[in-house]
Amino acid sequence: MARVAVLTGGSTPERTVALAGAAKVSAALRARGHDVTVFDTIEPGPLDAELEGLRLGRAVGTRPPSLAELRELEAREDLPALVAGDLCNHDAVFLVLHGRQGEGGDVQELLEAAGIAFTGSDARSSRLAMDKDESKRRFRDAGIPTPDWLTWPARPSDIEELGLPLIVKPSRVGSTVGLTLMSDLHGLDSAVGKALTFDDQVILERFLAGREYTVGVLEDEALGVGEIISPGVIFDFHSKYTPGRAQELFPAEIDEAHQSRFRELALAAHEALALSDFSRVDFRLDATGSPYCLEVNTLPGMTPTSLLPQSAAVFGISFEDLCDRMIRLALARAP
Repeated sequence: MARVAVLTGGSTPERTVALAGAAKVSAALRARGHDVTVFDTIEPGPLDAELEGLRLGRAVGTRPPSLAELRELEAREDLPALVAGDLCNHDAVFLVLHGRQGEGGDVQELLEAAGIAFTGSDARSSRLAMDKDESKRRFRDAGIPTPDWLTWPARPSDIEELGLPLIVKPSRVGSTVGLTLMSDLHGLDSAVGKALTFDDQVILERFLAGREYTVGVLEDEALGVGEIISPGVIFDFHSKYTPGRAQELFPAEIDEAHQSRFRELALAAHEALALSDFSRVDFRLDATGSPYCLEVNTLPGMTPTSLLPQSAAVFGISFEDLCDRMIRLALARAP
């Protein structure tokens, strides 16, 4: 079996989500016989058994870390040194990172330069998928419906034409962090300012109030369709990570024709961004019931109850199977 480094943590708002996923991924890989070492990006070397248990055993929490906490964590990171050091001694790296740092291509670029195989898409495709403006342009070019949007700053006349309600959000941050739903334009500057604390690029997107769906992709095959039913209008960080607050129905209770359409669009979005191995594609319905692609996640959440593993389970793929297939796809690219 392989020597696998599980790289997790990070200094993004989704740090606790990544750590929770790493706990499950490392256990699954060890159950399949792999020699697993866990690395947190804020540490200079591997986690020993005690620190791994303490750090990976924490709950996600219902709120992301504060900006002050994230700045402190960021100051402790030295990813180039970590990649050039301990990570080189492994057959492949299993990435359990989220947000711009983990999914935005920077880590992938370092690993590529070092000749280290890793799970998921390459640096170029990761960077493209993380940029909501650029990825939505690719969707539009490929004929994949996506809600209308603008990048900030935008002319008042263009914002008025976009219409209400609208979403204001950072372009390269996940888990709905920094997002504001606006039913009028009062407080727009404040909403933009909130988004700018997490990213220097902000988009304004037409909000679709219809039902929300998600589809996993694995090895160029679209998996099971799931529906997300949130108690609020938006499936926000609090709803995502508070047990029992939202319902996630896999498979979605829709007819075969609609399932086929979601799966077709999910695979098309995956291919439009030239992604590798796996992804998760999120949708909302418009007022007529037509699906629109919101975004593609290149490193989705990785606990057994996360959306991609639930989508895979619809097709009879267990969590251990999923993790093992992911690392074997990476190993196949190893030098």
